[in-house]
Amino acid sequence: MKVSLSPAVPPPLLQVRNLKVHFRVGDRLVRAVDDVDFDVNAGECVGVVGESGSGKSTLIRAISRLMLNLRVDQIAGDVRFEGRDLLAMPDRELRLLRRSRGFSMIFQDPLGYLNPTQRVGRQIAEALSPDARSRSESSRVNDLLDEVGFPDPKSVARRYPHELSGGMRQRVMIAMALASDPKLLFADEPTTALDATVQLQVLQMLYRLHKNRNMAVAIITHDLGVVAEMCDRVYVMQTGKVLESASTVDLFERPQHPYSARLVDLSAHRTDETRARA
Repeated sequence: MKVSLSPAVPPPLLQVRNLKVHFRVGDRLVRAVDDVDFDVNAGECVGVVGESGSGKSTLIRAISRLMLNLRVDQIAGDVRFEGRDLLAMPDRELRLLRRSRGFSMIFQDPLGYLNPTQRVGRQIAEALSPDARSRSESSRVNDLLDEVGFPDPKSVARRYPHELSGGMRQRVMIAMALASDPKLLFADEPTTALDATVQLQVLQMLYRLHKNRNMAVAIITHDLGVVAEMCDRVYVMQTGKVLESASTVDLFERPQHPYSARLVDLSAHRTDETRARA
């Protein structure tokens, strides 16, 4: 008798278990992330949604070990990327992982992360993975600028950040994040400072990059409309905890937690208002 075996399910690309991130603010302990489980599978798009102060950005920064200028009391838990322990990883190994086929991040404020004294092409070149450096740097930089939607990449590469609009600077940041050819891209409120038309263009571009590269994306947002357009699954956070984890369809059709239901209702109300103004 033949035995039919189910195909093995691969482990998540990123697997987080029982993550805690606690800060000290004066004499007060703040549980910014409190016992959170979080997974991202290879090639999927996952949303992390919640209002300001929910802990969603702290979650992603703790995973990527980019906790800057914060008085951290405790970071604990199990965080694994392709099975490798990120929290225990030596700094040098972590830098190599960020630079070549690991993970990368897009931040909210590109002007705060771009060097105002360097042309953007040079900054993208510095982010190239070692494998990409075997090719002409200028050719690879132009390819990346073309990939994020610039019609004249050579001209943009010669400019300084202050010579670009907010939407153009965000595209440059995305090109820099892609320079290491990441398997996972974190996007922390990538359209917050942009007007509605540019927001849509950037989100459409991110979705295209996600599909064309088969690149996993974890997008942090307060806007469920972004989740509806881009994400396969979603985590809902409030006060440092994950209240609900579901497929995007299930969240919108059958939210299980009252807070999730309120966010869905607010999103629907905003959509109706936008349509009424159109």
